[in-house]
Amino acid sequence: MNFRNIPPIVKNLLIANVLIFLAQMIMPVPHSIIEVDGQTARLPYDVVTQYGALWARHPIEIGAADFKIWQLVTYMFLHANFMHLLFNMFTLWMFGSILEYHWGAKKFFNFYMICGILAGVTQLVFAGYGYAVGASGAIMGCMAAFVYLFPNTPLYVFFVPVPIKAKFVIPAFMAIDLFGVISPSAGDNVGHWAHLGGAAAGFLLVFLGNKMNRKTFY
Repeated sequence: MNFRNIPPIVKNLLIANVLIFLAQMIMPVPHSIIEVDGQTARLPYDVVTQYGALWARHPIEIGAADFKIWQLVTYMFLHANFMHLLFNMFTLWMFGSILEYHWGAKKFFNFYMICGILAGVTQLVFAGYGYAVGASGAIMGCMAAFVYLFPNTPLYVFFVPVPIKAKFVIPAFMAIDLFGVISPSAGDNVGHWAHLGGAAAGFLLVFLGNKMNRKTFY
């Protein structure tokens, strides 16, 4: 990855996500004791996550914060751990750079933010508990747009030694998320609903934009 060749919006998104993750790591963890329905617990969240994550209050979630409207934006810049950040940023660079070169900075930025916000709304409506962090919903929107625009682009997937076309790879990732919401497993903390909401938003934005033949649809 040549950092100088990364288009400006993707570059700034990468920088912002890394800096905010560092803030998550160094900000002190609150030590206040919270009481909910007669039960007490110590808040396990750092200050940045407490205020910036996408919270849906759940009566049995001890120490849960309340939803605030800004969280539909801020949650996209927070991550649960280093591997979560690394995978998301690599995927953003891989697909987002091509889309930004294809559309231009303004259109890509609007597209990315709309996908991320609608992914968060989907998570709130259908998951409805706990909290969500991560750029995955917005990035799934980028992946959906990429497969619509460049379906035959060969991609290398993990340890598969031969390239596979995008039209097979990306829907497979979406199918994994669909399976995750149909048959959830214990301990699964992946925001499958956010992923699916972001993918649906990305596909619809590109599909409707092309159908209406409006280059400035977003």
